[in-house]
Amino acid sequence: MRLSYLALLLPTILATTVQAADADSATCNTVRMSDPGWSDINATNALAGTLLAGLGYKQEVKSLSVPVGFQGLKTKQLDVFLGNWLPAQAPVLSKFTSDGSVETLATNLASAKFTLAVPDYVAAAGVKSFKDLAKFSDKFDHKIYGIAPGSPANQNLQKMLKQKDFGLNSWSLVESSETGMLTQVDRAVKNKQWVVFLGWEPHVMNAHYKLTYLSDGDAYFGPNYGSATVNTLTRKNFAAECPNVAKLFSNLQFTVDVENNFIKRVSDDKQDVATAAKDELKQHPELLTKWLKDVKTVDGKDGLAAVKTSLGL
Repeated sequence: MRLSYLALLLPTILATTVQAADADSATCNTVRMSDPGWSDINATNALAGTLLAGLGYKQEVKSLSVPVGFQGLKTKQLDVFLGNWLPAQAPVLSKFTSDGSVETLATNLASAKFTLAVPDYVAAAGVKSFKDLAKFSDKFDHKIYGIAPGSPANQNLQKMLKQKDFGLNSWSLVESSETGMLTQVDRAVKNKQWVVFLGWEPHVMNAHYKLTYLSDGDAYFGPNYGSATVNTLTRKNFAAECPNVAKLFSNLQFTVDVENNFIKRVSDDKQDVATAAKDELKQHPELLTKWLKDVKTVDGKDGLAAVKTSLGL
């Protein structure tokens, strides 16, 4: 009789055990993330934040440079970073992954691009490669325009200039924010002046300007004109401690079109990021099915249904 009673209880006990094993701890209810000030990561953070809110989680986003963000993951002051661009960030990232304190969870964008770029009229005049820059040093005023000081991409360029690679003697890197760099590009394009700068896709700059990405920068930005992947990083043991929310971030795979559309909503249409994220998700409800597969709400209910309800779908 006792054996029969236990046999009846066993499926319930096992189900409860599995459910408990898959549940997030209470410390996972708030997901701490970072943003280096890039429009593409602003987009992916906002999309993730909208999903998290629909699932009953909270999101905190801190504005931090890439190296400081990596340090935050290492010290467990941050949980997730959606902007690990490779190969550009590889030299900096290796310092944090060698001891396992920062982990790669997934690739969230497989078709990105990141290298030096010039306006099309500069390319038409003969600049299509890193090797062409030195021939026109005076026209460029011996300057490359970069992004925030300390960023891995800037460090790669500083190394290139220090070694005087491609014959770039007496050249300097002008470090600024993404906005500051693009303000300079905008001014140059309006006046048909020569400018070389860090360009990447996804980004609305590709719609605003006719750009040419330069070849032969493989040693610094990877082959195929800076072809890049963007990975999702987490602090150590995040997936083990927060399996449900980690499943969401494992599922998040963006496209260049989705990110470009979001960035356009914010930069051109002047939407706030929360509205842009909701509108983009409403326009592409098919993404919700992929991104919320096997994901539950914070209290264990169907995640897809909850997010659709929160979006009014």
